[in-house]
Amino acid sequence: MNLSLYGLGREERGHGERGQRERDHKAEWIAVDCGMMIRQDLPDNPLQVPDLSTLETLGIRPRALIITHGHEDHIGAAAWLWPKWGCPIHATPLAAGLLRAKFAERGLATDAIKVIEPGEALETGPFTLRFLPLTHSIPESCALLIAAGEHRVLHTGDWKLDPEPLIGPAISAATFRAIAPVDLVVGDSTNAPMPGHSRSEGEVAEALTHAIARCEGRVVVSCFASNLARVLAIGRAAERCGRRVSLMGRSMERMVGVARQLGYMDDLPPLVPVSDLGYLPPEEVLVIATGSQGEPRAALSRLSRGRHPHFELMAGDTVIFSAKAIPGNERLIERLKRGLKHFSVAILDDENHPELHASGHPAQDELRTFYGWVKPRHLLPVHGEPRHQQAHQALAEELGIKAPLAPVNGDLIRLDAEGLSLEARHPQQPHIVSQDAVSALPGLGGHDGGNRSRHGSLYLAISVAATDTGWTRIGRLMLDASQTSPMDETAFADWLDDCLEETRVDSLAELRLALQPRLLGWLADHLHRVPEVHLQILAVEAEMLGK
Repeated sequence: MNLSLYGLGREERGHGERGQRERDHKAEWIAVDCGMMIRQDLPDNPLQVPDLSTLETLGIRPRALIITHGHEDHIGAAAWLWPKWGCPIHATPLAAGLLRAKFAERGLATDAIKVIEPGEALETGPFTLRFLPLTHSIPESCALLIAAGEHRVLHTGDWKLDPEPLIGPAISAATFRAIAPVDLVVGDSTNAPMPGHSRSEGEVAEALTHAIARCEGRVVVSCFASNLARVLAIGRAAERCGRRVSLMGRSMERMVGVARQLGYMDDLPPLVPVSDLGYLPPEEVLVIATGSQGEPRAALSRLSRGRHPHFELMAGDTVIFSAKAIPGNERLIERLKRGLKHFSVAILDDENHPELHASGHPAQDELRTFYGWVKPRHLLPVHGEPRHQQAHQALAEELGIKAPLAPVNGDLIRLDAEGLSLEARHPQQPHIVSQDAVSALPGLGGHDGGNRSRHGSLYLAISVAATDTGWTRIGRLMLDASQTSPMDETAFADWLDDCLEETRVDSLAELRLALQPRLLGWLADHLHRVPEVHLQILAVEAEMLGK
């Protein structure tokens, strides 16, 4: 859920709180990306979008919204939040096309969406921005070189060093060497703990061809719809193996449709409607389907339950997962696979065939290479969990790059001649898209307005991973009980760990539902008054369990 603000203060004098407000108000600001996240711990998995109340309080209104690429965690909230700003939106053609579709669905005018080609530059107020192409798991991903005042900041967005990206050119080392040195890199930390180099999409394409060639019945391959290079690789592999290609899933059809209009999928073989697949011999059929994460309403889940109107799996078919499990989805995926096995199909996935997937983010060797090109003086590690940011900081310090801060949502950070410093921290309340509107997420066991302030609030965030028998907490308990009556946090953590261990449910939403009454019951037994509880359950990678 990415939303970054960059501000350039004007030379205004002011002291104290009033002076700070004057300086904030008179600064110039731009926003970079405007993404959403899926709240897996809430019923129906609603969208969570950034909280704009802090910006409104500080008088911050961006003069432009800049988009680095078209993934949902970078554009998914724009149609919900942009109306509060009304500013121009600058995006490369694919991201702009996806944004226009989202705006049209909500009845919003699309005039504010401006197309900029990778490699081009623009000026907005005191900011000069250049879109620098790099490789990722969606075409047209760009880093942003932001020049403002005396400083130059490189905002990487999401990226990797892929020598064979299938769609678009490989990253140009000369382009990034030419901008060195930069004052600050705001950099992708997602794979910072991982040694070595990420796998190329070209390698995955070759592995898919070999895997599909060995299949005898019909083949269903599931991947993320936005990974257009993977979709193209699957289509090419199907054609080489004498198979016809069909798409299954609305998001897949929409993404491929926008990409084909821009000429990105010219090599994709002609598509066959799903309704016509029954007329083809099994060895000539390949379906590219959504649902690799076990989403209940996605195409692959419907197939696993025998509920697709035009396609039914049978013995001898093969299902290939060309995607890694997103943390928290492991149990949903296992449920999906159990359903698939009822049809006696073969299953190839990231566990038994890791060569069938590649990450879109840089591992340690790629970070070292990239920072050798751009020679940053400072690093601000973003994306991922705290352990990813900390690994990124350690690598930066090994390279002689100053990385004193690991920011959290709501941090206001200053870059000046003295380096990076934390100006202020503004806690962010979750905001959920519900019933076609954005609203603050209420707490558990909430009361009316009068009682809420009297009983106080307790903020609790826990990171969990699924085990064979239940769930386990990973890392420290993130608990703010300062607004409640005193409580024994050690006893609470021990009790919570026992609850998690014996709770056998499949999803984070079910886990939240199971914990809610027990959590409120424990608080009622141990506190004088039950506070309003703000609970968020997060998932972490299975590697943290030492598996």
